[in-house]
Order: sequence, then C-alpha cells, then structure tokens
Amino acid sequence: MGAVSGIVAAVAGLAAAQLAAAAGRPEASPVTAVGGAVVDLTPVAVREWAIRLFGTSDKLVLGLGILVALAAVAVGTGLLAVRHLPAAIAVTGGCGLVGALAALSRPDASWQDALPSLVGALVSAGVLYLLVRAGWRTRPAGASPGGAGSMDRRRFGRLVVAVLAASAGVGLGARRLGAHGSAEATASRARFFLPRPTVPAPPVPAGADLRVPGLGPFLTPDQDFYRVDTALVVPRVDADTWRLRIHGEGVARPLTLDLHGLLARPVVEHDITLTCVSNEVGGPYAGNARWLGVRLGDLLREAGVRPPSEGGPADQLVARSVDGMTIGTPVEAVMDGRAALLAVGMNGVPLPFAHGFPVRMVVPGLYGYVSACKWLTELRLTTFAAYDAYWVRRSWAQQATVKTQSRIDTPRPYADLAPGRVPVAGVAWAQHRGIDRVQVRVDGGPWQEARLGAADGVDTWRQWVWPWDATPGRHTLEVRATDGTGAVQTGVRTGTVPDGATGWHAVDVRVRALGGGGGLPAGADRQ
Repeated sequence: MGAVSGIVAAVAGLAAAQLAAAAGRPEASPVTAVGGAVVDLTPVAVREWAIRLFGTSDKLVLGLGILVALAAVAVGTGLLAVRHLPAAIAVTGGCGLVGALAALSRPDASWQDALPSLVGALVSAGVLYLLVRAGWRTRPAGASPGGAGSMDRRRFGRLVVAVLAASAGVGLGARRLGAHGSAEATASRARFFLPRPTVPAPPVPAGADLRVPGLGPFLTPDQDFYRVDTALVVPRVDADTWRLRIHGEGVARPLTLDLHGLLARPVVEHDITLTCVSNEVGGPYAGNARWLGVRLGDLLREAGVRPPSEGGPADQLVARSVDGMTIGTPVEAVMDGRAALLAVGMNGVPLPFAHGFPVRMVVPGLYGYVSACKWLTELRLTTFAAYDAYWVRRSWAQQATVKTQSRIDTPRPYADLAPGRVPVAGVAWAQHRGIDRVQVRVDGGPWQEARLGAADGVDTWRQWVWPWDATPGRHTLEVRATDGTGAVQTGVRTGTVPDGATGWHAVDVRVRALGGGGGLPAGADRQ
C-alpha cells in the first residue's frame, strides 16, 4: 500500500503541476525545470560524454532519468508514509521546494514559475495523506496491523482508481491548455509565407553533390539537420506576437521590430554550413542548408552601431532566446561583410520550430554556441570584458572560429568490404575560408589527392571522393583537408573543450580475401 500510495500521489502531483505550468509557462513544469537545472550544473566533461553516447536523444534520456528518479523517491516516500506520515509529507514538500528553486534558477524566471512545483507538492501531499489514512480501518489501541486495523483493500483500490482517473483528466486538461498556445504558434507558422529574396542564392553548382552511395546530400534536409541545445521543451513562438529588441552600448537608435517590420528590409538567401562545437572529429553535428533572412550587419548599422575596427565601443553582441539562453558573438564578425543573417527560412520553408522559428541567427565561420541563437528575441551590444554568455560561464571559449575539418562518411566504421575499387568519400568544411584540397591515405602511407565536388562559395562544406583499390586485410583510412588560406588541417588530437576538436578522422575497415566469405566486422571509427 505504501509503494502504490507514493506512486499515485506523485502522478497526481505531476498532473496538477503540468496544469499549473500550462496556464503560465510550460518551461516551469517540474520535470522541465529540474532538467534544465541539471543541464546547467552538469560538468562539461559529463555533458560532452552524454552527447557522444546519446546524440540528439540526450534530452529524452535526461527526462526519462528524472522520471525514474522521481518514481524511486515516490516509492520510498510512500513506504515512509505508512510508518511516519508527517515525515513523508515533509519529504513531499521538500521535493516541491526543489522543483520551485529549479524553476526560479532558469533565465528570465519570475516568482510565478515556482507555483507549478508548489501546487504539485501540495496535491501530492494531500493525496498521500488521503490514501494512507483511508487505506486502513481504525485500529483499537494495541491492535496488530493484521487484526481489526488491517488494510481495507477495496476502499484503498477504489481511491487509487479515483485518483488516477482524476489525474488523467487533469493531465488531459493540461495537454489541451498547452496545445492551445502551441496551436496559435503553429497556425502563425502556417500563415507565414517566405518573402521573395531581394538577393537570391545562385543554384547549387553542378557537381557539388557527388551522389556517392553512403554520402549524404549536399543540402541537409530539415528533418536530418542536427540539433544540439539546452531546451528540454522546444519553444513554440507565435510569429504574430514576436518582437526583437536591439539596444546596448554604441546603439544610437534602439530598435524594436516585429516580424513584418524585420522583413520590410532587403531579404537575402545564402548557403551556409553550421557546426556545433561539441562535434568530435568525424562527428555528425554539421549540416548544410539554404538560409533566407535579413543581413544582421546592415540592421546593426541602421541602429547606429559601429564595429570595434571603426571605433565602436562594443565588441560583443549578446543574443537572447525566448527561453533565456544567451549567446555572445564578436561584433566584428557580424559586421565584416560576411553573410551573417537573422534567418526566417531554411531550405525554402519557414524555420522549423526545432530550428528557431520565427527568427534565429546564422553566422558563417563561427561555432553555433557563439553565433547561432535560436528563437531570438533580443540583441544587446556590450563587451566581452563586461559579460560572459551562458556557455562561456561553463568553461567554453569566449570566441571560437570553426576549425578546418574533414570526415569520412563511406565506407562506414566496421565495414566488411569486397576487394577491388571502393569509393572513399565524405565532406570537409572550413566556413568562411573554404576548402581547396582533400587528401586520403591508407595505413599511414603517402597522401593521395581526392576529387572535390564543385564549390558553393566559402561558407559551405565540400564533398570529396577518392577511388581506392582495396586489397585483402585490415586497413586504416585517414583524411585531412587544406582550407582556402593554404593551412593544412592539423593531425594533433584535442577534445571539443574549450573551442572545438582537432585531429584527422580515421576509419578502420576489413577487406575480405579474394573468394572469401563474410565474417565478423572488424575495425572501428578512430575518432
């Protein structure tokens, strides 16, 4: 009875908390708030390990982990309640306090964000009291638990069913209430039509996409584009009520724009490859897309901003998301003429919610954590000396230029190959510098020139392929690139912290003997 009481009380409390959060801010729900606090407090090394292990499913795993931990606490609290109800009530209140403090620790939190966790704790404590007290008949003094005061199983069962039914109703109400706000945002995206670009991007050059089996397309489909951020719940922003504020040091004419006002300016289109700083050598967190938006540099100049090279007082542009995330970008980088955009479109459609609808930043040549703020709502001019953005406070570098990288996409790690001609292919990138050369070698031998796909400017990756006459045995394939400045990709291995990984990507494969059969795959991806 104690274990069941604890679980049922926790379910009721979570349902009530979700309803309270749906009526205010969904981000204030206990699981989301605690999950965000866990992300904030997690050491960088542990976070990077989780990204490597779980990939873009890390948020799902975190949420499930929190629910499992809550279930364990609920069972323990229920067992305690049978023996000492006041202590169990105190534990329940403590859990609510933890959730409230986690919600208040989130960026841009207000005191109302504490209410969902406190309401949930109150409901959970009430249900726990009801189940434990009502589940037992009144016991005469000195009676044993198995005597006249034994459990009233029927009454307890009826109460459990009633509480679970009520919790399901409350949860459904919370879902519908939350879906109402989400539906408005979804409808606003459905009504939004991308403007025709004033400066359209030229067609992707013929030969840019080598179409080698096992090599992804030159432009990454939206659904396949990587997503690495801290948002446990993807913000769904209503485009009709969205606003962007531009202010701070050196802003002569502060601006507040809605989406219509933003797009009254010239709209441009540009192909840009984005890369996450958490991308290890050979990792998947890079993608190439066609972006549509307004030039950020032009917008800042309209506000009277001058870059440091022209005497401007601010050297950092702090972008703030609707969920409070802050990302600091060098002012010089967004005003030096590169295609730094406030993007509204991705591959010919409005931004997906997961990728920042209605407006996000895209700056070629910089890792995402210092350039690619999603769900943008504020741009503030300041200095690097005066302010550290979110990731900088967590051991990452203030400024981070994308390092020259190359990756083998085919053959895959652990490949078991037939002897003969094998296409070795992949991508290489050095945004805002471009790729001039890619070389491949086998088993530490001489470097061989790969054939490059056509270049689509300096801000996108380039595909490459090298035909290998594979001979039987175990082999190691390595790749390196040379960027547009003539700098050769370093083979020195470093981790992702503090400003991006370095090293050559290597893949171990096995080539079968002539006439040989299959066998267990051998080798590994040497990341």
